[in-house]
Amino acid sequence: MYVINEYDFPIKIWGEKMNEDSGCMEQAKNLSRLPFAHKWVALMPDNHKGKGMPIGGVIACEGAVIPNAVGVDIGCGMGFVQTNIPVKALRETDMGSGSLLQMIIGDILRNIPTGFSRHGKAQESVVLDRAKNEMDKYENNPELIKIISEGYFQVGTLGGGNHFIELQEDDEGMCGIMLHSGSRNFGFNIGNYFNQKAAELNEKWHTAVAPEWRLSFLPVDSDEGRQYLDWMRLAMDFAYENRAAMLKNVKEIFAAKVEKYTEMTAEFSGEINCHHNYASLENHYGKDVWVHRKGAVSAREGEMGIIPGSMGSYSYITKGLGNPESFMSSSHGAGRLYSRTAAVKEFPVEKVIVDLKERGVILGKHKKSDVAEESRFAYKDIDSVMENQRDLTEAVKRLFTVGVVKG
Repeated sequence: MYVINEYDFPIKIWGEKMNEDSGCMEQAKNLSRLPFAHKWVALMPDNHKGKGMPIGGVIACEGAVIPNAVGVDIGCGMGFVQTNIPVKALRETDMGSGSLLQMIIGDILRNIPTGFSRHGKAQESVVLDRAKNEMDKYENNPELIKIISEGYFQVGTLGGGNHFIELQEDDEGMCGIMLHSGSRNFGFNIGNYFNQKAAELNEKWHTAVAPEWRLSFLPVDSDEGRQYLDWMRLAMDFAYENRAAMLKNVKEIFAAKVEKYTEMTAEFSGEINCHHNYASLENHYGKDVWVHRKGAVSAREGEMGIIPGSMGSYSYITKGLGNPESFMSSSHGAGRLYSRTAAVKEFPVEKVIVDLKERGVILGKHKKSDVAEESRFAYKDIDSVMENQRDLTEAVKRLFTVGVVKG
């Protein structure tokens, strides 16, 4: 970790020294100029340029919340469960037209909506049922009310971009199930709505936060701030429920296929479900502050987390070390080297497909033309990222992609 002390608040960076002219560094400088920042700005080793705030960034704020420092996929995060089934058995069980591993990936792709797809009928949702019974929290933002009803069709759906469902192999040869998804269109609408509202209010108030920084804020004791926090928590709960529903469906598909075509019975253990895009009220260095983690995971001492690499590389199950300097946070993944547009231009589809085949990875994806967006070539090396945060979190399990479903 190294520290830059040239601005109003220090910037603490875990990882390689950053180019002073990079977009990510410029965004970190803007964060360090915020008058309500607490102590310093922290950048995790997977940091890269985002919208307003770097992905892989953490900032604690006194009395204020910044919608763009949470982002538009509110509550995006990871789910994981360990199985007792050897990956070798999945690969070696011949189904005639392929392996059992291929069959399971195909079934997941057919049964869980990906990309912009959603369920044809409303799904059960405890979170949305509760929201409808607490409508007084949300009625001051009528423009958003419709997304509550629409959300019933999105529970248990994957989405696109960097979201995935993977079957993975740990160092003992056993299969794990990992997924990455968020609040779908739900969080997207909330994030954009309140960022726009914050921008309008900040202009009205003539704040010191320049509009070009894209870091418009809401005081948490204002009506707008309280409204945002209510909607943000709802989106977080929805994202958590969305991951839980998908994980349940994948476990059922996995268990049914294993039990039908092998002599084994699938068992599951060690389930984890955690966010990496959110803000929460926490106490750090003697003050209650709003910690914004945008592409960062909470890493309190002993807290279990999930840090994925890119498809066709390693992912890690972690245990937090509770380092106060990072506001008890760690990276949320490997971090991009190339934007999605640049990756598609740089890496031909055929190269990515061949690379996955050579690494023994089964790909389940309806549309292959944009597969380079999420290839391992577009991301930093996950092992270097893990090395650069040895003081933040401890790796307790390593897993390699053997099958992946993408939107």
